Amino acid sequence: MAKLILSMDGLVLKEIPLTKERTTIGRKPHNDIQIDNLAVSGEHAVIVTILNDSFLEDLGSTNGTVVNGNPVKKHFLQNNDVVELGKYKLKFVGDSAPAAAGEKADFEKTMVLRPSAMKAAQAAAGSGGGGAQAAVAQRAAAVQQAAASASAAGIADKDAKPAPAAAPAPAGAPAAAPARPAQPLGAIQLLSGGNAGKELELAKPLTTLGKPGVQVAVLTRRPQGYFITHVEGTNRPQVNGQQIGPAPHALKDHDVIELAGVKMEFFLKG
Repeated sequence: MAKLILSMDGLVLKEIPLTKERTTIGRKPHNDIQIDNLAVSGEHAVIVTILNDSFLEDLGSTNGTVVNGNPVKKHFLQNNDVVELGKYKLKFVGDSAPAAAGEKADFEKTMVLRPSAMKAAQAAAGSGGGGAQAAVAQRAAAVQQAAASASAAGIADKDAKPAPAAAPAPAGAPAAAPARPAQPLGAIQLLSGGNAGKELELAKPLTTLGKPGVQVAVLTRRPQGYFITHVEGTNRPQVNGQQIGPAPHALKDHDVIELAGVKMEFFLKG
């Protein structure tokens, strides 16, 4: 399990395991991690944890959030990253589970809208200097690691072994309740853009969609259904014309998602 190590001036104050989907950081008492210092805003930042991956987002704090010496608005946390909040430091210690074999080859499939956006970003980097190019590379590596580590972690609804046949019930006994059906496989169909009409099955635990630098979201497959979570971009994705909140949003059959200017329909395969 990933955790944060809070310290000040080299002195470790405490360790905080990231057991929640949203871990808030700020000066006010209601935060999960309260830091009583005037350099820290009342609601300073939040860490969203999805499976084995954690994303840091600054919540419009007065003094900003710094990771490894660089100010950030959103950041995919990697092992040994150091978040600086005034005189306080939060070191991120992530899980060290190895990625599943072949996940790098599958990465291109997860980024439905990625190729043209990456070309544009690399072109901008070529004219704008090495800093932009480094940001593009870092973002691509972060999304790739998110997809790989989530698939390596696995979830409870993977192929299950068939249950043994039950013994016949005694005469007059009530019939046993029917077994709960397996979760249907989800998919998305693109409704607009250059790839309109194409379908993508959501068989993996985590699928990343969007345009890096514009808007990125992840679709997670869980035993209780599919969820969409905002990762990167000024505006959050829309579902049926309504912008989703900061927490993971449950998807229903035939929901229409709008992400990075492209509309797509989520549906369950029968």
